[in-house]
Amino acid sequence: QVQLVESGGGLVQAGDSLRLSCRASGRTFSSYSYAMGWFRQAPGKEREFVATINWSGGITRYANSVKGRFFISRDNNAKNTVFLQMNSLKPEDTAVYYCAANSAGYSASDDDQRYEYWGQGTQVTVSS
Repeated sequence: QVQLVESGGGLVQAGDSLRLSCRASGRTFSSYSYAMGWFRQAPGKEREFVATINWSGGITRYANSVKGRFFISRDNNAKNTVFLQMNSLKPEDTAVYYCAANSAGYSASDDDQRYEYWGQGTQVTVSS
C-alpha cells in the first residue's frame, strides 16, 4: 500500500506563489517505480490534470492552463517527495489539489485513471 500526504496549500492573492509538497510512503513504494502527478478539482467542476513527472524526473507534462507558471519536480532520495511550484497564481487556480502515484513509472500520463494511489488533497485559494 502507498500513502500520499499533500501539504503547502493556503490562501494567497493573485500573482503570489505557493509550493505544494507530496510525501509518499509505504512498504511497496519506491520512488524509482512510480510516476507522480498533480490534479485539481474546483467546486462544481470535474477533476483535471495539472502536471506529471516520470520516475526519473526526465519527463514532465503540464496542462496548457498552467504551462509556464507551474513546475513539477521530485526528490527521489529518502524523502520520496514530489513538489509543485505554482507561480503567478490566478483566481481560476483555486481548487483542491491532489497528488497521485502511477506504478507505470516510465510514463508521464495526464489520464487520472492510470493513477492507483491518491492523497487527501490540499486546498489552494487565490483571491483577486
